[in-house]
Amino acid sequence: MHIDLSGRTALVTGSTQGIGFAIAAGLARAGARVAVNGRSRESVASAVSRLKEQTGSDAFLAAEGDITTEDGTRNVIRAVPDVDILVNNMGIFGAQPALEISDEEWRRYFEVNVLSAVKMIRAYLPRMKERSWGRILNLASDSAVVTPVEMIHYGMSKTALLSITRGFAKDAAGSGVTVNSLVAGPTHTGGVEDFVRDLVGTDLPWEEAQRQFMLQHRPQSLLQRLIEPEEIANMAVYLSSPMASATTGGAVRVDGGYIDSILP
Repeated sequence: MHIDLSGRTALVTGSTQGIGFAIAAGLARAGARVAVNGRSRESVASAVSRLKEQTGSDAFLAAEGDITTEDGTRNVIRAVPDVDILVNNMGIFGAQPALEISDEEWRRYFEVNVLSAVKMIRAYLPRMKERSWGRILNLASDSAVVTPVEMIHYGMSKTALLSITRGFAKDAAGSGVTVNSLVAGPTHTGGVEDFVRDLVGTDLPWEEAQRQFMLQHRPQSLLQRLIEPEEIANMAVYLSSPMASATTGGAVRVDGGYIDSILP
């Protein structure tokens, strides 16, 4: 399958590392001009340098700004006023006993994981509709539907992203713009490595720690390993392409599969 995104501009939020970094690399390899977003000028500059080295492409833009704030959002939109592809990847996660999650934490997870995506969609969807072409991807999670007891606040935010996806897909109906969610399973990033270590301990070699995490905390997984960021990126690049023109309003699974189905 040959995917050509030449002439398209993409913005990937939270793309200085992890899944967002892999998606930015994948889109650039397919020919897109990619805006890299992070909170600081230094982190964005470092990511752009690494992306150029890894992909051999110079088609990267710096779009620094904390999109959980009004000033940061304005900075990003000023740097990239118009895009063809928007990937709402930026988010936070963490484990906390259910009854110890404070009101402040509930609000923080909603504002960071949900409201930031809404603001980006409001900024870029109108022009996509005017052009009769656009792609919006929201990075959801299997925690949206199989919510871990230690991550209820995170699961809530990802469930909300599924609703947002469906709603904005209806708003864009018939316009040539597609809006989809990527339902990602546990993915091998630096933050997840730390998360796994917190749950299973720091004494085990990484491969054994990963195996124990899956057995103890994600036993329903068919894959029985963490997903690599590039595996998520492959699906994101496809959904960003003209080849995915008939897929919208969807929750597309890249979750490693489940013993019992959790999504249609």
